Amino acid sequence: MVDIAHQAAINPASTKDAMPALAPLTAIEPSQWRALAQRVAEPNGYYLPAWELAVSATARDRTGASALTACAGSSTRLIGLMPVVSLWRAWKIPLPALVSAHPYGTLCSPLLDRDASVEAATGLLQRARAAGAHALILRDVALDGAAMMSIKTALGRTGLTPRVLSSYIRACLDATRDGDELLHQALGAKKVKELRRQRHRLEEHGAISFDIARKVGEIKSALETFLQLEASGWKGRRGTALVQDAGDATFIRRAVPALAETAQCEIVTLRAGATPVAAGIVLRHQDRAFFFKLGIDERFAKYSPGVQLTLDLTRHLCADPFIASADSTASADHPMINPIWRGRIAIGDVLIPLRRNDPMVALIHAALIARGVARDAARQAIHRLRRRARTTPPLAR
Repeated sequence: MVDIAHQAAINPASTKDAMPALAPLTAIEPSQWRALAQRVAEPNGYYLPAWELAVSATARDRTGASALTACAGSSTRLIGLMPVVSLWRAWKIPLPALVSAHPYGTLCSPLLDRDASVEAATGLLQRARAAGAHALILRDVALDGAAMMSIKTALGRTGLTPRVLSSYIRACLDATRDGDELLHQALGAKKVKELRRQRHRLEEHGAISFDIARKVGEIKSALETFLQLEASGWKGRRGTALVQDAGDATFIRRAVPALAETAQCEIVTLRAGATPVAAGIVLRHQDRAFFFKLGIDERFAKYSPGVQLTLDLTRHLCADPFIASADSTASADHPMINPIWRGRIAIGDVLIPLRRNDPMVALIHAALIARGVARDAARQAIHRLRRRARTTPPLAR
């Protein structure tokens, strides 16, 4: 079946449209995109233009996204934007559906103007229909977020109902609270005391410092430190560290300084003396922070450097008057962040039908369920192989 994105590219827009139903991300006016990002109903740092354009340009398996857009009435003012790819591009399923483009961070909630969020959601659905899609799949969206609520309202007006394909709960931080009080309540006195003891032992390698890089010049250097730390650990051994793929390395080296220019990214680094032992990338959008990635020096693992960095980051975010919450963007039941950040967000993949009583939607749903079953079986097999590799003794020489 012809890829919807390519099909839309060869089908001319109607005379009523300012642009085709699907347009390349690079065709969106940057000033319009930035203006929309300033007034969205729900923040999403991973769909900021500097980030998503860099991802779509070079990131591994994430290039070539298109854009669904919505404008206010007959004007050209952008009120909704959702980067998408075809179902074939996303998962090699040859059925007519569009899928939210994955921006590396695990959040794909679309950008909707807070003053016209339902109108914006309605416009995005109309654009998806015009592109030839029978369904829209939102992956990794906040199920109770403002964007999803607006989409539900827009669907309800035409008698349609979304279907949650899968969901999980992940950690978030209420940054309006006092940081030390929050940490004591989350971890308990015994755990706080143990972490303090580990920090004192880490100090034997040099005075502990928590550095925050924000300006473009300093953040480039901090990014290289982060990339080296990430590649030195288990991600490097698996070949999944950012710097190990040319496209990923190009994306992150483009996106981080670009976001720093608008104060929407910072890199935090924990050092023992002159030695960096942990570093993390944090995106900022409106009053929300997004903890993108963490890298540690595993030589200091017994001192819990990743936890120590997260404790300092928690205090830093709680002390920031412009940040009200932080999304861990971590997996479910993450062993490091879950005990520290005790807030929770429901995240899920959602199937949105675009026409009533459409038999094609049932086919798309069945294909997605089958894919999920196959993916879960493959994941379990990989986990079994890894456990076996860890427990099998080496052959005698």
